[in-house]
Amino acid sequence: MFDIGFTELVIVAVVGLLVIGPERLPDAIRTGSKWLNQLKKGFDKIKADVEHELGAEELKTQLRNDSISKSFEKDREQLEALDQKARSSNIDFLDSLVDIEEPSASPRK
Repeated sequence: MFDIGFTELVIVAVVGLLVIGPERLPDAIRTGSKWLNQLKKGFDKIKADVEHELGAEELKTQLRNDSISKSFEKDREQLEALDQKARSSNIDFLDSLVDIEEPSASPRK
């Protein structure tokens, strides 16, 4: 995460020892560690919340797409049923026309 080498750590330790003093340095390190841990936990929580929200949005999108697909499939089935009814009605109509034309064609013979 941080690109800190050994020499940088030694310099920070020496400066901390000179500025804070040897009596308060351990407490300062503990306090700094607590702050870093809380900061890390906060970022992890934010990251988890964002990932959860993104996952929820993907799930909503997927459910919406599934709902639309089911609706289209239902509509397609209804249209196919209507098409089948129309075809059978057309066949019945054409049969009745043929029946009407056949008797009038017979007397001409």
